[in-house]
Amino acid sequence: MDIGVLLPTGKAQWGADDDPRSLIAFGVRAERSGFSSLFVNDSLISPRIEALTMLAALAPATERVTLGTGALLPFLRRPIQVAQSLASIDLLSGGRLTVAVGAGFPGRFGRPFYTLSEVPWERRFARLDETVALWRGLWTGATSFHGEILQFDDIPPATLPLRAGGPPIWLGGASPAALARTGRLYDGWLPYPPDPADYESGLLDVRKAAAEAGRPADDVTPALFVSVRVDDGVENGRRALDDHARAAYGMPLEELEKIQAVVTGSAEQVLDGLGRYVAAGARHLVIRLAALDLRSQHDQLERIAALIPDLRASAVHASSSAGALTPDAACSMTISRSLGKVRPSHAPRAPVDKS
Repeated sequence: MDIGVLLPTGKAQWGADDDPRSLIAFGVRAERSGFSSLFVNDSLISPRIEALTMLAALAPATERVTLGTGALLPFLRRPIQVAQSLASIDLLSGGRLTVAVGAGFPGRFGRPFYTLSEVPWERRFARLDETVALWRGLWTGATSFHGEILQFDDIPPATLPLRAGGPPIWLGGASPAALARTGRLYDGWLPYPPDPADYESGLLDVRKAAAEAGRPADDVTPALFVSVRVDDGVENGRRALDDHARAAYGMPLEELEKIQAVVTGSAEQVLDGLGRYVAAGARHLVIRLAALDLRSQHDQLERIAALIPDLRASAVHASSSAGALTPDAACSMTISRSLGKVRPSHAPRAPVDKS
């Protein structure tokens, strides 16, 4: 069970007197507090520390945590250039990079990025898949690439990452097409459906697509992006989440929670909420801290760090006492029982479209 945190690299999450250079210390503190990964997101329409710059700064300052993007938008950069940047970060971090990618959202959270990048909106998913295929080719020594969209000949020798074949590449998205592509082509899945049942049914579809492509189901890491606020109760937590949603997304919480996983309340209520996703199959949580200045971010980091042992202990207990159950099924049941709830193993819902 991996629990990671999204670093508050966006200016909307800093107070008036905050120094963005303290984000390095924030990452180090998260590692020492027991988090197993540090993630950064990617944007062009709001002020922030650029994603790959942040990871390059974290690489020598940290020792064990996975460094990840959640999610990188490859079309914002030239594909060969970003392959070199990612390989460099993997080298500098000692092979600790994970790259979650996306093609952008419809509307104001996606289409303006394409305009700024001078890249066509049409065929964006094919462009994303080809970009990832190009990276993987470069990381194994390819000197040419011929896709339907990207065409390169006589490519100079590329910077090779530490790990053979390059870092794991995850896909963010939960439309039927995204689920199928994840199972066929990607190393992990990073959606954020607001209902754990949607996560469960989506993961089944990912694993079905993987099996049909001749891949083992455990080749695809089941991750989850979730906004979390630990507070004195649900009411106070929702007020803080509403402030965060308006500052970070420009929408009220009641709109954000229709499209994104959100968990809040007391420590026990947050443990319950996260446990529902774990019961649905999530095994790497990427937690976005719902706070609007770095002091409050540190407070939330500490509160959520206190929950890590309970989540991990439940997972360890499940894997050691599963008996005739599969490890995933046993882990789900154990965590559900530890939270006082046993849910049905399958409750299909229409997946939320993140792609």
